[in-house]
Amino acid sequence: MPFDPVAQDLPLRLAAPTLVHPFGLDELGRDILARVLAGARISFFVGLTVVSISASVGTLLGAVAGYFGGVLDDIIGRVIDILLAFPGLLLAIALVAVLGPSLTNVLFALTIIGWVGYARLVRGQVLRVRELEYVQAARAVGAGAPHILWRHVVPAAMPAVVVQATLGMGGAIIGEAALSFLGLGVQPPSPSWGTMLNGGRAHLLDAPHLTIFPGLAIAVLVLGLNFLGDGLRDATDPKRSA
Repeated sequence: MPFDPVAQDLPLRLAAPTLVHPFGLDELGRDILARVLAGARISFFVGLTVVSISASVGTLLGAVAGYFGGVLDDIIGRVIDILLAFPGLLLAIALVAVLGPSLTNVLFALTIIGWVGYARLVRGQVLRVRELEYVQAARAVGAGAPHILWRHVVPAAMPAVVVQATLGMGGAIIGEAALSFLGLGVQPPSPSWGTMLNGGRAHLLDAPHLTIFPGLAIAVLVLGLNFLGDGLRDATDPKRSA
């Protein structure tokens, strides 16, 4: 990184982009390029952490609910319905507002709203796969339910989970940026794309570079992840590739 993302140079505050500072300086004289790069680390960390935990929890609960059914399926289904009754971002804002603004609480809130999609996806896949011939054959030769579930059923659902995770990472990055924009996420002076957008609101006319570059970073990264997810979906879905 060419400059310290938290180092201030107040005499040059709001300076326009130059060869030395390609993205310019912010309202406190901090190098925006350095802060965008540092904010990328936070965004990737949040995206990977939220997706990893959400996918693991959602896959486990969705697989168990879909394979065994019964009361357990009903309970998990009701929990999913309750969480889906609220807009995801609004629920995340409420959770972080109650728990307090911090990166840890952002991860917790985004995970709470994130596992639901994986659980629904895996449950649907398990309901389809568990009736296939090779699963019935494994059951006929006396294989136990845990063995069938984790050896034969869940692996068949993993391509769909990978696609969902790629798309979900973009959603987690947007969620973190939104919470930080509202002052509920990463706290200053730590750089976050959301806090950078918030700091640039007061200078949209006289120093638009404060918001243009972090906004472009969010857009490019999320669009790239969405294109990657679409490509993976086409590659793993025979009907789409046909």
